[in-house]
Amino acid sequence: MSLHTSVGESGRLLSPLDPDPVTIINQESSFPVLLVCEHAGKTVPAALNGLGLPDDAREAHIGWDIGAAAVTRLMAEQLGAPAVFQSYSRLVIDCNRPPEAPDAMPEVSDGVIVPGNRSLSDDARAHRTQEIFEPFNAAVTMMREAPHCRAILSIHSFNPQLQDGVPRPWEISFLYRKDTATSERLRQLVLENAPDLTIGMNEPYQIDDESDWFVPRHGEESGLPHSLIEIRNDLISDAAGQAGWAKLLTAVVHRFATEL
Repeated sequence: MSLHTSVGESGRLLSPLDPDPVTIINQESSFPVLLVCEHAGKTVPAALNGLGLPDDAREAHIGWDIGAAAVTRLMAEQLGAPAVFQSYSRLVIDCNRPPEAPDAMPEVSDGVIVPGNRSLSDDARAHRTQEIFEPFNAAVTMMREAPHCRAILSIHSFNPQLQDGVPRPWEISFLYRKDTATSERLRQLVLENAPDLTIGMNEPYQIDDESDWFVPRHGEESGLPHSLIEIRNDLISDAAGQAGWAKLLTAVVHRFATEL
């Protein structure tokens, strides 16, 4: 079977044996803050043959945001907040990128060649967009348009160092563009609870229209207060770290929600 196999006999990429691209928990909750996790999963549709990558590559940061889903789920459970998770690897399609962006289905990620993404046809790209990106995007849109939703937060994680070994000193960062007030308030609340943390603002990434989706299309277009939260992944790679960071962020978001 070719690495570029994209659809089965049904004419679809996803088969009945593949997971749904979207999971929503606490959907009926009236908690005013919606949590979103675009890089929650590392699954590859069966038709794509693991994208031609070994398991350890898909388990690494290029495949998903390590620890982000677990932290988001714990926060949702503790807050009683609604949360939307995306099931598939960011290498299949990155749901925090415009689908037409070059890095939405990258041929190379962090120096790793992704064989199953080489020379993708327009049809192959369209199937990934229609069957994974669009349902997830629609779910986030539906949830943020609920009358009780007054803010949205996206949870991500980042590697502790660059490819060249340069360390990233921040334990947590907030990414934003036009809405500076929300990220600044969250920073203040984190420091009230954990004054020794090193917090980045628009580190280690910056937001732009060409390579980002959540902030421009769900945050800014909705007019809701919003921030993309990045946690250094070595701090949330195990259950203890995930529980500790979820506890901290639950306290922060609970306080933030009372101020909305």
